[in-house]
Amino acid sequence: MDPKPAGKTDRPGKRINAKRLAEDLDVSISTISRAFNKDAVIAQETRSRILDYADQLGYRPNPYAQSLITQKSRIVGIIVSHLENPFYPEALRGLSEALREAGWHLMLFTVPFGKTPDDILPLAISYQPEFVIVMAVTVSSRAQEVAERAGTKLIYFNRRDPDSSTFYVICDNAHGGGMIADHFIDTGCRRLAYIAGFQNASTTLDRWRGFRDRCIERGLSDVWREEGYSFSYEAGYSAAMRLMNRRPRPDAVFCASDIIALGCIEALRTEFGLRVPEDVSVAGLDNIEMAAWPSHSLTTYSQPLDRMIEATVRLIEEISIGAESEKVAWQIKGDIIVRKSTRPLPDGKDTATLPDKP
Repeated sequence: MDPKPAGKTDRPGKRINAKRLAEDLDVSISTISRAFNKDAVIAQETRSRILDYADQLGYRPNPYAQSLITQKSRIVGIIVSHLENPFYPEALRGLSEALREAGWHLMLFTVPFGKTPDDILPLAISYQPEFVIVMAVTVSSRAQEVAERAGTKLIYFNRRDPDSSTFYVICDNAHGGGMIADHFIDTGCRRLAYIAGFQNASTTLDRWRGFRDRCIERGLSDVWREEGYSFSYEAGYSAAMRLMNRRPRPDAVFCASDIIALGCIEALRTEFGLRVPEDVSVAGLDNIEMAAWPSHSLTTYSQPLDRMIEATVRLIEEISIGAESEKVAWQIKGDIIVRKSTRPLPDGKDTATLPDKP
């Protein structure tokens, strides 16, 4: 049976629903629902006819209504904070695209100033997502329990909670810190310093641990640490001001993120008249887009963002079909990218050939 002509009797702006499609096509509402469920059993000719007509009317199924039938919302909530760090908008863009391509519906929740992720999580859970990805922050054990009771799985992205068994996907931050230490030492630097981000963030602690431990292994036990208190340009600028007032001054500074490093470089040049890298080498960690700009040319350890996103989507897909029931952690190594903010290696040695030292 051919569908009834569309658009002649509808009021402008009237919402098209599954009932209207079913009436026009002379099928049941459950048949309409099955047509939009790729795993449902339905004749291909019927599916095509329904999808073509739905496309003609601009109809899209309501994910909430579908969830009543499938008992799965296919909603992923994302809670994100600290968007002043350019790494997170870049990560959010890539993660959103990958999840949409995999057929998931996204809901974004930001943590406003003065609030915590614990304040936002109940709102996210109220939409009955199957998963909530928490970026840049962690939540309390009590909040984790609330999510689990609601049937929502939490996944940390670029954070880990050593006191929790929650899923997480992170870069191998300690490995990154160790590779930066090797690069500084191999280029002749001996007075090394670290500018931290948030004091208790796992990324701050792991990058510091990898950097400090590798320095000690290489015979440099006196490594300075300056608190930045956040992952921001301003934090790097202020910390560099304090750090460069020490005597003797460091000849290499590893910053806990690229945006901190950019603030640090600006302070070295404008406040102290120092040359980068002739007087002080500076390196970051993330490999944000700005790091490659010619005006910055920042040496950095690149977070393997594509692989981290791929692992997150894979983890979600596995859990959603019941293939992964145990709490798991994905820790993925990145690579050092040498640019002009650090001294060149002797004899033209390529950094890519540096050994993967512990």
